[in-house]
Amino acid sequence: MELPTVNLKTILLVHWLLTTWGCITFSGPYPWANFTILAVGVWAVAQRDSIDAISLFLGGLAATIFLDIVHISIFYQRAGFTDTERFGAGMAILSLLLKPLSCCFIYHMYRERGGELLLHIGFLGPSQERSDYQTIDSPEAPTDPFVGSEGRGHSPQGY
Repeated sequence: MELPTVNLKTILLVHWLLTTWGCITFSGPYPWANFTILAVGVWAVAQRDSIDAISLFLGGLAATIFLDIVHISIFYQRAGFTDTERFGAGMAILSLLLKPLSCCFIYHMYRERGGELLLHIGFLGPSQERSDYQTIDSPEAPTDPFVGSEGRGHSPQGY
């Protein structure tokens, strides 16, 4: 299944806007975690060929899914929110709901930049591992110098 093309800048802009609105209601670790990861996303935009930047952004965005669930579940109040706070909470929840989809798009970008599979499970099929190094061994099996002497009529010497 081919994913539609989504620009990394668009993902950053949407999550920045939703996080900013989420900060109306949630303070403390919520903005720190989300804005830090968005800063890593800006690094991934600036260095288009960097696998490290996009992989850190992907890992950080996946981590903020867990952190947002914890933070929203602890600090969300069922009653007592004003309309503005309810709006901020809704935007934080919308950002949380969009993050898995964003992770799929970012993983696709990670693979386009040359990243390997993050999880390699052997039973899913043949390995697609690539190496940057060529082997210097010849394609034929190496010969053992001690095996050849017995096969040529030479007898081992006893002591």
